Amino acid sequence: MRASIPTSAFVAAIVGFGGTLAIIIAAAAAVGATQTEAASWVTAICIAMAVETGWLSWRTRMPVITAWSTPGAALIAASSGFTMPEAVGAFAVTGILLVATGLFGPLTRLIAKIPGSVASGMLAGIVVTFAMNAAKTVPADPWLILPLVAAFFLVRLWNPSLSVLVVLVGGVAAALLTGRVGGLPAPELSTLTWIWPRFTASAIIGLALPLYLVTMASQNLSGLAVLRADGYEPPPGPLIGVTGLVSVLTAPFGASTTNLAAISAAICTGPDVHPDPAERWKTGPFYALAYLVFAAFGASLVAIFAVLPQSLIVLVAGLALLGSLANALSIALRDEAGRMAATVTFAVTASGLALFGIGSAFWGLVAGLAVVGLDSLKKK
Repeated sequence: MRASIPTSAFVAAIVGFGGTLAIIIAAAAAVGATQTEAASWVTAICIAMAVETGWLSWRTRMPVITAWSTPGAALIAASSGFTMPEAVGAFAVTGILLVATGLFGPLTRLIAKIPGSVASGMLAGIVVTFAMNAAKTVPADPWLILPLVAAFFLVRLWNPSLSVLVVLVGGVAAALLTGRVGGLPAPELSTLTWIWPRFTASAIIGLALPLYLVTMASQNLSGLAVLRADGYEPPPGPLIGVTGLVSVLTAPFGASTTNLAAISAAICTGPDVHPDPAERWKTGPFYALAYLVFAAFGASLVAIFAVLPQSLIVLVAGLALLGSLANALSIALRDEAGRMAATVTFAVTASGLALFGIGSAFWGLVAGLAVVGLDSLKKK
């Protein structure tokens, strides 16, 4: 056992959790979750990740790291018109779709056939709003926001994965020192809250289906690619199926879908962790342990976010998604042949268009695929 194994696991957990928790909080607010329901959401999703990572890493003897879908959380946060019970129903349906994908290999291959330009255009359209909202926080509180923005871009020159965490910690400290926060709430242990799911056609089509596509295209396929890049041969079906099953079980407690990690996984799968690939799976249990700690204090973390300045939360969420936005735009516009379809997908998704109670992510995907179909007719 090398010290690099628990160190890598804890760094991956802290970066993944602290860097994107603001997006989960924003997602909970978008579907009308109470503070108690938001705390249950954070607690349940941390438990899900601990169970998945611990079990899959031990069972496969590979560093199988899971995470919540940051683009998926952004999709939920950008949605409107859904209630918390409808969101819970959508999360359960997304989990069922992931289980089906794990059981039937052709579904994985079908998702992989969606043009990368269209999938990336949809993802860029989802997260661009957060980047723009982050920029809008500057005039609201320039003395707090501008130093944090400068710190973000300076830190990312040396360590991009820690840059958002630095902004979060620095922002909380600055808010406290300047009197923007009256005081931090007392620590409290988390509890789970049962939320009865409500299944509606609009939530299934407008939230569950786009969430499933984003989870598969931007997370699960990328997570499998990270493992393969470091010399592993992960079995896609069982890994995706297990994350889907756990997502179904935790959805009634408010947890959104979990999936294979990409960025967090990269911290745990490379040679810096251990020169022997057969030993790197041990990062999984330590990563799981970290998330059990986060689960225990999820209520306190949500309470802290509740008293922080709203401009700080919006800034952290926007900065956390800048990397995803840059990567998505790069992929969307890389292929000249698919550039128009990607642009249409991006524009429709970013517009916030809602038809028949169904959100813009779905219509963006439909519009992009329609352009792809028309382009294919021209080629024939």
